[in-house]
Amino acid sequence: MKIGIVGWGTISDVHAQAIKAAEGCELSAVFTSDKNKNENIKMNYEVEVFNQYKEFLTSNIFDTVSICTPSGTHLDYALQATQNKLNLIIEKPLEVTIPKAIQIIKSCENNNVKLAVIYQNRYLTAVGTIKRLLDENEFGKIIHASAYVKWFRSQDYYDSAAWRGTLDLDGGGVLINQAIHTIDLLQYFVGNIITVTGFVETISHEKIEAEDSAVAILKFRNGTIGTIEASTCIQPAEARRIEIHCEQGTVILDGNTAIIKKAGEEVQRNASVASAGSDSPMSNFDIEAHKKQFEEITLMIKNNKEPNVTGSESLKSLGIVQAIYKSSKEGRVVNIDELL
Repeated sequence: MKIGIVGWGTISDVHAQAIKAAEGCELSAVFTSDKNKNENIKMNYEVEVFNQYKEFLTSNIFDTVSICTPSGTHLDYALQATQNKLNLIIEKPLEVTIPKAIQIIKSCENNNVKLAVIYQNRYLTAVGTIKRLLDENEFGKIIHASAYVKWFRSQDYYDSAAWRGTLDLDGGGVLINQAIHTIDLLQYFVGNIITVTGFVETISHEKIEAEDSAVAILKFRNGTIGTIEASTCIQPAEARRIEIHCEQGTVILDGNTAIIKKAGEEVQRNASVASAGSDSPMSNFDIEAHKKQFEEITLMIKNNKEPNVTGSESLKSLGIVQAIYKSSKEGRVVNIDELL
């Protein structure tokens, strides 16, 4: 699969490295509106660089685009790409609102192209272990499930780009940007969430529209209850953590390590790569999970099948985030079906 990357920021370089490393993938081109980045991209990746999006899309040197621009710009770039019959890979979240995300999904359907959304944490070894144990009902009924993202982002982080922490382009703050990966894993492990009660606040950072702290109470369709706590104000930052307590044991994702506690048995630990991103976006970052997801996407598209994380699948975590925002704003319990 030949891929062109749209946008060149922090996450674009991760995509480029993963594409280069992934079996069956080839990085063919990059689009950036910033001409000052051209030489650096060419030097590091030896690909053609375009500064005009229409010229990039009609170059006929790739069949898939990987969109890595600010979240609130995904729709416009995606619609133009689908009109040119190009498959889409989009960095999370799919877009910053449900209606915009659905527009992308429908455009892909109407133009008969594939859509995948990057949620690379699903491809961690520890995540696979926990998912398998829960799917096999190893611990019985799930009673309580919680997710914690107690991270830190400096004021300089938010000041480093005009779109960071804005509602139009970032879509929000800690929930939609940092915590959404962990929220995705929580519902991936436990199942669909039906109602949320949420509270969001901006506590420590200045000059941002969005929240830097949030809490939520959850009710899952299967009867489980749970919570989400997220912040970019915590020093020292903690590894993200998911705890799932069942009738006969507990499973924990601590950073990228699975901790398995079964009643009457010795605690087991299953580590993936080191936990990443808690105190800065790229701290301890490893491309292996991205590489695995790109390989899975490539295989599925090659065989004309839907990737594991489709646009519709990605709406689950985006819907949870949007429901928390709505609950906080309106001061009430929100049913996620109101949004999807």
